[in-house]
Amino acid sequence: MEIDRRAFFAFLGGPAAVAAMSHEAKADALEHYMGFQLNQAKLNESGKAAAKKFPTAAEIDKQIETRGNRRGVGNLFISSTGHVSRLTPMPEKPTFADFFTLRFKATSNHVLQSANRAMQNGMTEEIILACLLHDTVQELIKVDHGWWGAQLYEPYVSEKVTFAIRYHQALRFYEDKAAGYEYPDLYRTMFGEDYKPEPYIDATYKMVRAHKWYMEPRLVTVNDLYAFEPGVNPKLEQFTDIIGRNFKQPKEGLGFDGSPVAHMWRSIAMPDHPL
Repeated sequence: MEIDRRAFFAFLGGPAAVAAMSHEAKADALEHYMGFQLNQAKLNESGKAAAKKFPTAAEIDKQIETRGNRRGVGNLFISSTGHVSRLTPMPEKPTFADFFTLRFKATSNHVLQSANRAMQNGMTEEIILACLLHDTVQELIKVDHGWWGAQLYEPYVSEKVTFAIRYHQALRFYEDKAAGYEYPDLYRTMFGEDYKPEPYIDATYKMVRAHKWYMEPRLVTVNDLYAFEPGVNPKLEQFTDIIGRNFKQPKEGLGFDGSPVAHMWRSIAMPDHPL
């Protein structure tokens, strides 16, 4: 059976999710995927409807008590292998690049691909930077990551970059085919085919849709879900100049500059601290 790597990775939640899996988990997932594909092929041969089958929101909800961890837990605090690994200590005055290479391991390739795609598409430096930053806070927490991510970076980037990061989350649930964004099948799998965003998400979308900066977070979504390409590995150095011009690195180091979000950076730097 031929396997479409891109479709397989998307089925599992993207390259970041695959990278976090053990070899045994990958093997099990591949076997499950091949069985799923085989069943689909049998349905086609029998003349039955071959439409994709997505779970309902109620079925997703029933899965809560079957999981070993909650879906909103950040990548640094969970393990798919049964135990977490020891982290490399951070430098005394850590920079954004230090966090990117030493702590953003589960999200780094995806956001690099996103920023690379934005650069290739001729986006502004602010959009490229927003794409580079937009999902990195998921190492700390996943739920409402747009808001958390904007808060994490707000003291160090422009208001427009913050706006793009904060609201890309809400815009993901609403198509804008004119801008090149369609509702992804991945969300039908993750949230249920009948899922309706919460009222605060809907209200946020309507506010942003009428805002003068609507295209900033929209372009992050355009360069977000389509940035899961196996074998594509951009490097952070490609964006060194953009970071230098648009990111205000504190001389004390991130986490030690007394900013309102310093504790968030320390939590990412030292996730093993019990208090």
